[in-house]
Amino acid sequence: MPSHRRIPLLVPVVLCAAAVLVARPTTADGQPGGDGTGGGPGSGLSAQVARLYEEAAVASQEYEAGRVEAEAQRVKVQRLEQLLDRERREITVLRDDLGRIARAQYRGSGGLPVAAQLVLSSSPDELMRGQRVLSRTNLVVDTAIGKSRRAENRLAADEARAAGARRALERRIAELAVLKKGIAQKLEQARWQLQGQADASVAAGSCRGAERLDGPPTRDARKWVVPVDGYTLSAGFGSGGARWAGRHTGQDFAVPIGTPVKAVGAGRVVRVSCGGAFGIEIVLQHADGYYTQYAHLASVAVDQGESVTAGRWIGQSGTSGNSTGPHLHFEVRVTPEMGSAVDPVPWLAARGAPVG
Repeated sequence: MPSHRRIPLLVPVVLCAAAVLVARPTTADGQPGGDGTGGGPGSGLSAQVARLYEEAAVASQEYEAGRVEAEAQRVKVQRLEQLLDRERREITVLRDDLGRIARAQYRGSGGLPVAAQLVLSSSPDELMRGQRVLSRTNLVVDTAIGKSRRAENRLAADEARAAGARRALERRIAELAVLKKGIAQKLEQARWQLQGQADASVAAGSCRGAERLDGPPTRDARKWVVPVDGYTLSAGFGSGGARWAGRHTGQDFAVPIGTPVKAVGAGRVVRVSCGGAFGIEIVLQHADGYYTQYAHLASVAVDQGESVTAGRWIGQSGTSGNSTGPHLHFEVRVTPEMGSAVDPVPWLAARGAPVG
């Protein structure tokens, strides 16, 4: 956190000026940085990118939750479709039954309506038998017709319910997609604006002031962590390449511009510099005597001389300096200078922060 010093009003102005110079970020040569724009948490483009990352994370969580909900809704729709198919088959059977009843009635009466048969009956017994036949026939027909109508009404209601569920599902997925796309577009634009500031700092050879980032509360009790989240491992320690004078001296973590970079362990900031092959870089000194370097950054969130804890956001990844694409170049050294690097992957694994 930035330090706040109360300076008595009687202190000479020259001491105030000296204090300002000490507070300014320095270059790799230890010279004062350029026109610092550092502010409190929440100010500036770096903080905007950090907030958009958080919004993107929330949007992704909501999208994932929506996807799970959509999958559950899809299962419900499938069940409704199965129910509709069963109901359609039942209605077909009912209609077939009505057809059979009608045909049987026609054959049993010799082609005459039942009422006509009653009129033409020759005795009271025949008349009573005819009435009973008519009553049973009407009951069977009325029951079949009522059952068929109820089934058809139920089918229509279920079809409407299934269609509504499908429309709600499609609408939900579309809303989530629009939300996610909008945040992604804002984030991508802000990323490259941030990288433009970084490139200008590197070209000038002086760093902008540290911009504090309100990172999430550190709940991880581990003493050592991996420097970035959501990474893909790219160039490894000791690998060859046309862009290096010798072998690669660190481990590259491919991440988008603006990804928060964390201190892998507690330590003190011994270097914040802008310029040269590493672009914007931070070097930390740890209590066990090792140093860690974080290079090709787009912004810094700490000042030289500041103490940090494990997991603290110290900057944002970028592609400044000698870099072919957005990534974090991470080194572990036995001195603060280049040329003393050791393989950072087993070094982190030995401290309980495996990379993979």
